[in-house]
Parts: sequence; structure tokens; C-alpha cells
Amino acid sequence: MQATAVKEWMDQVIKPEQVEKYLDKGNDFINEDYIFTTLMANQKPDKQRLREIIAKSLALERLEPEETAALLNCTDEEMWEEMYAAGGQIKEKVYGRRIVTFAPLYVSNLCVNSCVYCGFRHDNKKAIRKQLTLEELREEIKSLVQKGHKRLIMVYGEHPDSDVNYIAETLKVAYDTKVNHGEIRRSNVNAAPMSVEDLQVLKEVGIGTFQVFQETYHHETYRRLHPRGIKADYRWRLYSLHRSMEAGVDDVGIGALFGLYDWKFEVMGLLLHTIDLEKKFGGVGPHTISFPRMEPAVNTPFTQKSSHLVDDNTFKKLVTVIRLSVPYTGMILTAREPAYIREKVLPVGITQIDAGSNIGIGTYSSDTLDYERQQFILGDNRSLDEAVCDLAKMSRIASFCTAGYRCGRTGNYFMDIAKKGKVHTLCMPNAILTFKEYLLDYASEETRQIGNQLIEQEIAALPGELIRQTVLDLLARIEAGERDLYL
Repeated sequence: MQATAVKEWMDQVIKPEQVEKYLDKGNDFINEDYIFTTLMANQKPDKQRLREIIAKSLALERLEPEETAALLNCTDEEMWEEMYAAGGQIKEKVYGRRIVTFAPLYVSNLCVNSCVYCGFRHDNKKAIRKQLTLEELREEIKSLVQKGHKRLIMVYGEHPDSDVNYIAETLKVAYDTKVNHGEIRRSNVNAAPMSVEDLQVLKEVGIGTFQVFQETYHHETYRRLHPRGIKADYRWRLYSLHRSMEAGVDDVGIGALFGLYDWKFEVMGLLLHTIDLEKKFGGVGPHTISFPRMEPAVNTPFTQKSSHLVDDNTFKKLVTVIRLSVPYTGMILTAREPAYIREKVLPVGITQIDAGSNIGIGTYSSDTLDYERQQFILGDNRSLDEAVCDLAKMSRIASFCTAGYRCGRTGNYFMDIAKKGKVHTLCMPNAILTFKEYLLDYASEETRQIGNQLIEQEIAALPGELIRQTVLDLLARIEAGERDLYL
């Protein structure tokens, strides 16, 4: 596409009126003075106060900014151990011992933006550009399905060639592609901010969660790191998920890229984002929160020299504070992190991970690692089966369940059961069923043996004879060849 046509498209994308309606007297919800003042006012919290805050989290109540600031400022390692334990308790109270599993699928890396930390930035001449045709996409989907995947997060650059119409067509392909017993049952989307009208198009197609990360909530840092392109507009991005909720796409995912600015500020930004969504949409906040750390990328020196890089111990702490701050929301830990970090951080409250991931464009079907086609370099290259097996060794069922979404358990419905700590009562039976599908159709012998033992344990732990018998009956039907059974 010619440069003039791209420029004309860019000029038409942003609709200021769809941002201004959400502002408070012309201001967005990231009040930096308030964040800095709150962090300063809550230094050196004592143990009694920290334990009172932890108790509130354990009661599944969202924390206020002052309380989150106190947790962030904790310097007592004994108290951090208590927070780690509380994070795990909260996760199991709400979500049980299941870990939702998915794969990222990069569909296009064409992009008009110039994010200085991104391998896909427009002016990176060493990046190999690629947008999948629908037939190429179908081959990628087949490869993922043949490994056992049921859930995707489909990722797109911001470019007129990958506009809402292209995204809608690719979602249709994802849902229509079948391989024997296998299929994709839910496709989430990570893409550029869209208008309400465009999001309504994706809702009709059956989009899962719509995910947009602010990257950094600090206004000046955002401006400096996003010098050109549509992404240079901070508020168009900041209110992207408000527009999603308005359009009826009521499962949304927020996130910050840690390493761009001060980690405590970014955690506070994520909390304020959650609060504003809940305030404006009847108590419904983000379905998931993500916290990726910046990773190296091809021809992207900024990723190595930022003064705000987050070390492993700090990373565990910030994840824990997010878990305690929004105890009922899902939390995603991606394969950016190496396996040993994921195993270290998962117990403090993680609900979702990707596995068997490959973030090159068109590289699942070719089974290659092509760094010039990747946005950044992955840390965890385990196969799906290896990751599922390792989870089972930790007594965690890898859940491929998508029943909740197809039964309308989204938005208000999901948030209500999450805040009451009842997600696991609905989802664990279905996690067992989809786990059994995986063991029968795709697992290695080692994974199958460990997994079947874990299923027996989880059936015994189900609350009541009626639900246990129902699950056993459905498992028998799955073993006889039926698939996609759920409660």
C-alpha cells in the first residue's frame, strides 16, 4: 500500500468524540501527582497494616490505591512471604487448581507505529514483514490444533491491510478450521485500539477477550517511546477498552510492559485502569491483567539499555501485588519469561499461561524460529506437551475449557461469580473434561499417566456426589469418542 494511502487511513482512525465522553473535566484517569503522592504517603507500612490489607484481599475485595501503595512499599521479606502465600490462596479460592492454557498466533507484523522497544516498529529495516493470507493462516491453525490447542490469542500490527475487516475474516478462519477431533473454540484478539463501530463488527464474528496494553501509563514516557504513528495518541489507546465495553465486547484485557518506566507507578496505573472501568461499567473491570517484561528484539537496542528493567525478585513482587490488588481478576504469565521464572511466579496467583508458543509470522506450520519475524525473543520454548506435563507435576490441570464464554458467562455474569469466589465451581469440571480430551488425543505417554492420576484426584475433590457422577459420565462419553462436552 502506498504511503499516501496509509496516511489517509491513519487520519481517519482516531475518533476524538469516542474518547472525550469518558474524560473527567477534560482529564484522563491517570493522575500522576496523585500516584506519586500516594506512593510517598504510604512508605514504611507496619506489619499490622499490611496484614489488614492482606485480609481484605483474602476477602476478595479490590484494594484502594492507598492500600496497594502500602504493599508496593513493603521492605520486610517476612511480610512478602505472607503476601506470596496469600496470592496463592486467593487464586485457588477463586479459580481453583486449574491453569488456562492458550497459544499466541501472530497474524501480521505490518505496522505504522514507531515504538522504540518493538521489533515490529515501522522503521526497523531488519524486520521481515509478513501478513498471512487466509490459506496460510489456515495452515497455522491446523498446526496448532494438531498439537492440542483449543484457545488462541491472535495478534495483529496496526496497519490498513490488517484492519477490522481482515481481523474479522481471520477470526472466521480460526473458528472454521477443523482437524479430526480438534478445533479452536475461542480466539482472543490483541490488536490496535478500535472504534466502537469496528468492535461491534468483531463482536458479531465471535471475538473472545479484546486485549490492549497501555505499555506505560506515564504520559511523558509514553510520548517519548511512541514518537510517530497512531499509537502516539495516548488517550486513544487508554480508552480503547472503554470503547470495547461500550460495543458489547465485555471481556477485556489490560496490561503494562514492565521495563519502560518505574514498576510501582505502572502497578498503580493498572489499578486505576481497573477502577475506572469498574466505575463506568457497573462494577465490571478487566477480565485479565497482563504484566509482560520487556525482552530483547532484533535491531532494538532500547530493550537492553532502559533504566527501568525489572529483576526477577521484583517481578515476583509486582505480580503478587497485582494479585492482591484485584483478587478476582484473571492474570496472564506469558512465555516471554523462561520456564524457571514461570514456575517460581505461577504459585502467587497466575490463572493463565501460553504454551508451545512461537511468535514468528507463519512459523507454527514450518516449525521454525525466525527471529527477524518475531516481535521479541521468547524465554520459554517448551512444547505444549512439556508445559502441560510440568503443570501436572505441580498438581495443576491445564484447562482448555471455553464453555463459560459459549454459555454467556462473560462481563457482569463472570465478574459476579469471580467476586464471590465461585469460578472454580463452574470451571473445574469442564477443565477436567478438556484435560481428558488432551490426554486422549495429543499427550505423550508420560503426560497421559501423570494427567490421569491428577484427574482422579480432582474428581475426588469435587463438591458433592452428584457433580462427581456427572463428570464421570461425561468422561466415559469422551473416552467413547465424543468431544466438546461441558456443563
